[in-house]
Amino acid sequence: MNEEQKTAYKKKYTQAKQSGIRFWPHIIYKDLLMAFAIFLLLVGLATFVGVPLEAKADPSDSTYVPRPEWYFLFLFEFLKFIPGQLEWVGTVVIPGIAILALFLLPFYDKASVRHWKKRKVGLSIMGAVVLAMIGLTFRAVATTPEMEETTVASSIQEQVVLGQDLYSVQCVECHGPDGVGGEILGVAGLEGVSVKSISSRDEMYTRSDATFEAIINYGQQDLGMPPYGLAYGGPLSKAEIEAITVFMRYTWDDRVELPPEAVIAGVAPLEEGAIPSYEEQISTIVKRNCISCHRPDKENNNYFMETYQEILTTGDNADKNLIAGDLESYLYLTITGTPILDPVTGDVLIHQMPLTKLMKEEYIKIFEAWILNGMPETAVEAEALSATPEP
Repeated sequence: MNEEQKTAYKKKYTQAKQSGIRFWPHIIYKDLLMAFAIFLLLVGLATFVGVPLEAKADPSDSTYVPRPEWYFLFLFEFLKFIPGQLEWVGTVVIPGIAILALFLLPFYDKASVRHWKKRKVGLSIMGAVVLAMIGLTFRAVATTPEMEETTVASSIQEQVVLGQDLYSVQCVECHGPDGVGGEILGVAGLEGVSVKSISSRDEMYTRSDATFEAIINYGQQDLGMPPYGLAYGGPLSKAEIEAITVFMRYTWDDRVELPPEAVIAGVAPLEEGAIPSYEEQISTIVKRNCISCHRPDKENNNYFMETYQEILTTGDNADKNLIAGDLESYLYLTITGTPILDPVTGDVLIHQMPLTKLMKEEYIKIFEAWILNGMPETAVEAEALSATPEP
């Protein structure tokens, strides 16, 4: 830059400075207003939109797909091109050099021309970097496998409902729907074993939540209870074990008051004279009392009860399990405590259901009314039958 250029530049600088706006307080004031507006926007988004929660960190959960926030996805994808032993180069060395280069830019870039149109080399390099970051970000989104959806229970209401569902599937078989236990029938390796109540005051008052979680997680091998924690070969994550414990505590511990909004899911009320339906009543009763045994990978004569169609059509005795209008159906007989016997040997073919203790009498009555009225699937079908006058 010659003297003439320096003089012209200084003149333009002096004019711009005289006609410009002072950094203090004008620019600072504008920056503060803008920062406050962004702050309010973030608070509003956090309050009214929120961020979806993930389950608690569980090292034993191999289904979790680690994934950083979107602004680090490019680096996340970049690491796929670097061998594992050299990962530190991609995570520390290369980003460190790039950041250091930006910090030192004023010291090694002493070009006199500042207009962006005149800086083709710098723009080319930065453009290539930005395009690479964008490309790697899109590639990361496209190639990262989707993570399995998990139910995250954050409130007492959600934990109680989730825990109730999990308890119905994993625990009812031995402990019964109300946790009262009893003699186990038809469970390999535990036939005839008497299970104590886990819903009694002796249990609820003397065991902490941490103790319950440890029992579910590690199991009690000497008592025949297998481990249920993922880390020990079981099906339950830490969050799910915690949900079962919350359900037990808020359901059976009379010292703990359930929040008004955290109502435990129950069977839909049935008006006098109304006909029950699978949709409103039977599905809930089955879920709480039967699913624990009548699902795949269980000894149940291949009789599954997870859906309406399975209840009607599956099982080694599908033609006898459930017949509309017939109270001699195997399902009805077993839930009323009548085992199915081999007509030749007299041996028990099918035990009472549930195995440890019969379900509540009111539930049995609902089943009886449902079978006698043709086993309607939906509430609409049941309502139509209720409205049909008897001949």
